[in-house]
Amino acid sequence: MRKFLAIIYALSFYGVKSQELFVVTDPASNVPTGSLGVRLGHSLFKEVFEPGYNYHFMPEITYGIHKSLMVRTSAFISNRNNSLYAEGFGVFAKYRFYSIDDLHSHFRMAAFGRYSFNRADIHQEQIETMGHNTGYEGGIVATQLIKKVAISTSLSYEKALDNRPDYEFPISQGNTASNYTLSVGGLMYPKKYTTFKETNINLMLEFMGQTILENGKTFIDVILSIQFIFNSQSRIDIGYRRELYSSMLRSAPNGIYLNLDYTFFNVGG
Repeated sequence: MRKFLAIIYALSFYGVKSQELFVVTDPASNVPTGSLGVRLGHSLFKEVFEPGYNYHFMPEITYGIHKSLMVRTSAFISNRNNSLYAEGFGVFAKYRFYSIDDLHSHFRMAAFGRYSFNRADIHQEQIETMGHNTGYEGGIVATQLIKKVAISTSLSYEKALDNRPDYEFPISQGNTASNYTLSVGGLMYPKKYTTFKETNINLMLEFMGQTILENGKTFIDVILSIQFIFNSQSRIDIGYRRELYSSMLRSAPNGIYLNLDYTFFNVGG
């Protein structure tokens, strides 16, 4: 019976909604209640002002407390100092407060918040509490699923603090920002489900932007990704991020993502 329930969980989360699992942005949906997701996130971005690449390793653990609430912890490790260096950590929570479900579609809205600690040097004007800045972020996200296509958008407020113990936030830079995203995902394969063990292939197009509130400096990026889901439980994401427009200083805006995910269902159940 427990195995049967786990299959139902997998079908509902990874089958019907697989195209909602965006590579960079978070949709309004949560992980299933009682599930534990483990992600090994890797990114490699080309440095602009010096030779070489900026590598980040960000392991994450996500837990579904109930259908409306999930929590996540992340660690930030990079090679910015020419060796792997543990820069900090972050905590994230998302609460789904609105949902309309139909047979082949649904619409959901959620509120989210993040707090991060980082001890790395502050080397760009872009504010990024997911891996670069100490600070916090809060916002809302809305996601519409229609058959095999999902569209998601979010708006958030983000504030950077000093990167303790050694790096104060530069007084010449703005430390608050608005972030906005638009993501579209489509299930390419299979055309029709016959078993939960089928491999899913999803294509994603995500746009991310930020405007510094003190001075209006802005960037807009695009991320094109392909996603593979195996046995409704494990996942590989491969994405390429490219700067479309920027009026702010950014040290490494263009690069690639590689995420490896695995979900344990009914943990402790």
